[in-house]
Amino acid sequence: MKRSTIILLTATLLTACTGQNLQQRTAELCRNIPSDALCERSLDYLSSEFYDVLDSLFCLPDFEAMDHEWSHFFTAADGSAIADCSCEVLAVNQSDDTHATATVRIQPTDADYDAEEHTLAMVRAKGKWLLDDFDDHKADCRRHIAISLREQALREAISDYLVSEIGAQYLQGELCVPALQIVAEDEPDATQTLVWGDFWVFWYNVSGDTLKTVSGGNHPGLMTLTNEAGELTVTRFEQVEDGSRNLPSAKRIFGDKYEQFQAIQSNADVREAVRRHQLRYFIHTNELEIHFYQDYGWPAVEL
Repeated sequence: MKRSTIILLTATLLTACTGQNLQQRTAELCRNIPSDALCERSLDYLSSEFYDVLDSLFCLPDFEAMDHEWSHFFTAADGSAIADCSCEVLAVNQSDDTHATATVRIQPTDADYDAEEHTLAMVRAKGKWLLDDFDDHKADCRRHIAISLREQALREAISDYLVSEIGAQYLQGELCVPALQIVAEDEPDATQTLVWGDFWVFWYNVSGDTLKTVSGGNHPGLMTLTNEAGELTVTRFEQVEDGSRNLPSAKRIFGDKYEQFQAIQSNADVREAVRRHQLRYFIHTNELEIHFYQDYGWPAVEL
């Protein structure tokens, strides 16, 4: 009888200890949720699957200079990283030896914002509990990755066309880097994509750490891309015409998207911000030691 009592008491104490340790670990995981980057120590807090998803996500390019950061998934209501907020573990439910969920309350440092409740999914691997999901956002992340990769392929196909077909008509330099402002997209079927946009082509020469503009021009219009065996190719480009035909052709091509196109094309500050942003991406991708670009007769602009 005494032996049974001891075994039962020991099991009860172990369960309580395990629950307490899991609760402490949950609080620790909360303090190490990444907001926009991973580091080596992230492997101590994230499951390998969640780490790989976030790694792919954080490495995606921002295509427009005005893009909003997707990582609000992992920030508090006031925009600060969750790691900078206080975290209270409300409940932990361990479903089996390797899976558990927890409800936590995050209190932003800014007193103007209310506390928020979130759900953490955890898995046990290599002898420790690791974060495997946060408010079911892992699936959101995967969808975002798929959309972004498709957008990247779309932009690369458009850029290739602008370089080879439109850039060939200009005085050429060493590098041709288009700037794309996409107004709208449509997919009438699985094999075709329509893209309305304000497209620019720029040729540059490299002078030290500066790209010096050789030539360039604006080519707004509607591009038709065909998807063949997973590869996007521009098969048609209807451009806005010059001179007296400019306005009527723009209204015809853009249709109900004309006002949106006009708002984009008329904003020189946004256009230059997009150009600068996409130049930075080109320079980073091609591992170039470039820090400025300069149009003829204008001061150099820092990238």
